[in-house]
Amino acid sequence: MELDPAACYDALCARDRRFDGVFFVGVTTTGIYCRPICPARTPGRGRCQFFRRPAEAERAGFRACFRCRPELAPGRAAVDSLSRLATAALARIDAGDLNDGSVDGLAQRLGVSGRHLRRALEAELGATPIELAQTRRLALAKQLLQDTALPPAEVAFAAGFASVRRFNALVQQRFGRPPSALRREGGEAASGDAIDLRLDYRPPLDWPALLTFVRGREVAGVEHVDDEGAYTRVVALGDRVGWLRVSSDPARPALRVRVALSLAPHLMAIVARLRGLFDLDAHPDTIAAHLRRDPVLRASVDAHPGLRVPGAFDGFELAARAVLGQQVSVRAATTLCARLVARFGRPVPKSLPGLTAVFPAPADLAAATVADVRAIGLPEQRARTLVALAGALAEGRLDLSLGADPAGAIAALEALPGIGPWTAQYIAMRALRWPDAFPGGDLVVRRALDVTTTRAAEARTAAWRPWRAYGVLHLWRTASSGG
Repeated sequence: MELDPAACYDALCARDRRFDGVFFVGVTTTGIYCRPICPARTPGRGRCQFFRRPAEAERAGFRACFRCRPELAPGRAAVDSLSRLATAALARIDAGDLNDGSVDGLAQRLGVSGRHLRRALEAELGATPIELAQTRRLALAKQLLQDTALPPAEVAFAAGFASVRRFNALVQQRFGRPPSALRREGGEAASGDAIDLRLDYRPPLDWPALLTFVRGREVAGVEHVDDEGAYTRVVALGDRVGWLRVSSDPARPALRVRVALSLAPHLMAIVARLRGLFDLDAHPDTIAAHLRRDPVLRASVDAHPGLRVPGAFDGFELAARAVLGQQVSVRAATTLCARLVARFGRPVPKSLPGLTAVFPAPADLAAATVADVRAIGLPEQRARTLVALAGALAEGRLDLSLGADPAGAIAALEALPGIGPWTAQYIAMRALRWPDAFPGGDLVVRRALDVTTTRAAEARTAAWRPWRAYGVLHLWRTASSGG
């Protein structure tokens, strides 16, 4: 999608937060590029160039602003005028896929050739996969240098660089100063056994509603919403195990994240997963304006601005919980999930209060017998479904990772025994972050719409597209509050 320079300049003059992360402005007289919310004096129209992404601005020779910090801008939503290939590639690059892998390897996982992937991203995003990955790594490095006390060498590896020398050279080239200078300009930062990060979003965001939804479905021992209104969980990535804590920042539209130092090599993946879990790249005003046209949704949309669709930190964890929740109450599903973790999970050393175990990996459950899984209190058919789901993920027949194709994943899910359209759509809504997912067979949804069949529900909500998942969340919220 081409940017409209006149509209971009109007948004820049207004410092309109709705456009934060939608475009970036390069100022030709300074060689700096900024977010549209930058507090600096607005440059004249003739000195502005507009870009869709930081990588485009940097390719054109602009350097990131140290006041508005483009590396903190929220990203784009899954339906933002990009092909499925570009969306999937970006999601995987943002999660660090190219830190240890190659472009050809990424392309193979996406089902295309390396040449096709390079050409597609250059055509749509104005940058190659390597340029996009390098921009993402440098953005995280800049944030860590300015906001944490990590030594520069540790910052290099945490941001995905394999060489400190290469890291130093790229920082000097991109920001015009060495890492040590960025650390000085960032001021003092707290040290200790954790890394503190900030994740910006486009306001509003209904943080209490997110916590309420997650609290009612939390996997005991693996995740927890504490009494201070923060989300905590155990994280196991690669050979590293640690914890994280997420809370709302009262001073700005951002979440505050504290990550155990042991997880430093996986920060890119953790940031990407948290942005998906809390739906931080959504455009809430756009979604609200679209959905409130329907009288059934209008009251909830107006009463609950910034309602987000809770995602998932781990696709298998969410999918397993969805299977455990079939034909039982939310509370019963939570109990079954706790038993599953107690039986098949891996205990962790002393962590934050309420965190005791790592959720079982797909390979662990795929290797279990149906009888073992039944022992947590499941009917035999549901136990078979859970083992089949784990096997499909362990063998690579099902992809629930960031950027996975929703249509392909839904088809693969429905091909498994015991998984129907409702479960598949629910998993797509949360694990795959698909904003148009629609569990039309949901009883609460059909009652609210005054229809009796899934087909009628789909026809009734066609005007909600591409935001049907948000409409469903509003209906569920209305039903749970008795409104």
